[in-house]
Amino acid sequence: MAPNMELIVKKSFPSAVLVTDRFHVQKLAVEALQEIRIKHRWEAIDQENESIEKAKKNHKKFNPEYLQNGETRKQLLARSRYLLYKRESKWTQNQIERSKILFELYPDIKIAYQLTMELSNIFQNTTNKVYAYAKLAKWHEKVRQTGYKAFNTISRTIINHYQTILNYFDNRSTNASAESFNAKIKAFRSKFRGVRCVEFFLFRLTNLYA
Repeated sequence: MAPNMELIVKKSFPSAVLVTDRFHVQKLAVEALQEIRIKHRWEAIDQENESIEKAKKNHKKFNPEYLQNGETRKQLLARSRYLLYKRESKWTQNQIERSKILFELYPDIKIAYQLTMELSNIFQNTTNKVYAYAKLAKWHEKVRQTGYKAFNTISRTIINHYQTILNYFDNRSTNASAESFNAKIKAFRSKFRGVRCVEFFLFRLTNLYA
């Protein structure tokens, strides 16, 4: 979605249809979800530090509050990071128990998680551009109703790039193959700790991968 990348593609491939990769759109939603979790974690850390200082002043031993699964709030929020990346069907038993406590204590994280999964489902289960447009419109409305600043930012970003985002649903095109090839080039370059002669480097790449 970067303007400079769009300009490069338009100049290099003037007849190509531009597609915003779904990974980058979904990544924005995941980052917004993690931002909410991190905010609560800092609050839990501050609360725990205040309780420790208060206990010291009163010459008492600090006893942290443990939740049903034996974790403190700080630990719960830290260890919930990976389960929020996955779908519920892929959670382990420990993650299922942790998610129940997490969503009960922090309902805003639950709502943000549901919004993230709904956006993912649109890309995964929709094959028609018209239906995708309608589903995205409903998703935008849900985001507006929540009032979450981070998700409202994502919503505006999607609206500003909706044409190239919707182009994905024509052929479900992604840049996975380009990313894979780019990783191979980087790995090849790292073995030689840099490149002095670009022409010879491109010659070797052509012989290896062309």
